[in-house]
Amino acid sequence: MAEELIFYTNPQSRGRIVRWMLEEVGVPYETKVLEYGTTMKSPEYLSINPMGKVPAIVHGGRVVTECAAICAYLADVFPEAGLLPQTLDEKANYYRWLFFAAGPLESVLNNRAVFKEEPEVEKQRMLGYGNFRDTLNALSVAVKANPYIAGDRFTAADVYVGSHIGWGLQFGTMESREEFIRYFDRLRERPAFTRAMSLDDVQAKEISEG
Repeated sequence: MAEELIFYTNPQSRGRIVRWMLEEVGVPYETKVLEYGTTMKSPEYLSINPMGKVPAIVHGGRVVTECAAICAYLADVFPEAGLLPQTLDEKANYYRWLFFAAGPLESVLNNRAVFKEEPEVEKQRMLGYGNFRDTLNALSVAVKANPYIAGDRFTAADVYVGSHIGWGLQFGTMESREEFIRYFDRLRERPAFTRAMSLDDVQAKEISEG
């Protein structure tokens, strides 16, 4: 008997990353939509994620938070989905760029969106991303090297990295470089991506209409 899988989210959040991953995995799951400032900060949910943020999953009573961790976990516990790297070369790229996106890339995009400026040059060595230009140049290396982040095959790392690139292009927080556009266009053609976006768009509409 399959273990219960519960997905805590809000359609206007990073939960969209995990929704896409869940659709790629293709196993049954229950969705619980939380609201900012209310159910997301309730004692019940804080017992699952003390940060009071989404997304989170509970799988057979085991809690996993943080989008990159959830993507990696789901790929690992559902290997039949074929989202894990296979060769050593794939594994090297998979882990390198998954954690690059979870660290330097997300940090620089968030800081740039909030503070609207680069850190002072003498302080850049203190930051994992250094500066915006260096981070995007490194990301360009990743998407130019192969059709997908780990190599010739789509993996869970593409869900996470691709989500950040997609949002960066959509909201203008990332330069519209040709290599980013080509890479994300390849990902958005996946049926699981289309299903996930449709599910979240419907839930977002329901919330907005009250």
